[in-house]
Amino acid sequence: MGLALAEARKAEATGEVPIGAVVVLDGLVIGAGFNQPISASDPTAHAEVVAMRAAAARLGNYRLTGSTLYVTVEPCLMCVGAMVHARVGTVVYGTAEPKAGAIASMTRAHELPGLNHRLQVQSGVLEEECREMMQAFFRSRRGGVGA
Repeated sequence: MGLALAEARKAEATGEVPIGAVVVLDGLVIGAGFNQPISASDPTAHAEVVAMRAAAARLGNYRLTGSTLYVTVEPCLMCVGAMVHARVGTVVYGTAEPKAGAIASMTRAHELPGLNHRLQVQSGVLEEECREMMQAFFRSRRGGVGA
């Protein structure tokens, strides 16, 4: 998760929402990414998707079977769908995303009955650091007002 936080700092440095992700397979980082939908003019350029694209390119295969995706913030519905299609084995996330999180907060998308792949989930890894990064980013956007 430390590497995902480093990716999130890259997003923040470019003015993007600070979310970072890494894909690990057999103990090796095979893909990394940070949020960049604004700078890439791409609504799908979420950290998780960017990291999975890099991992798939490295493997030469869109299937990321047995991999673990670490991400600083609970994934959205789009990202959960992409993880299911890529056959990611486990998703590990830092902090909840109350408005759009599709693992536990808004819905449990990875548990929908029609899916042909199941993700394992672990939450709360470096939760305080991940949450503080997001809160600090949005505080600065609001001029330091609020939580």
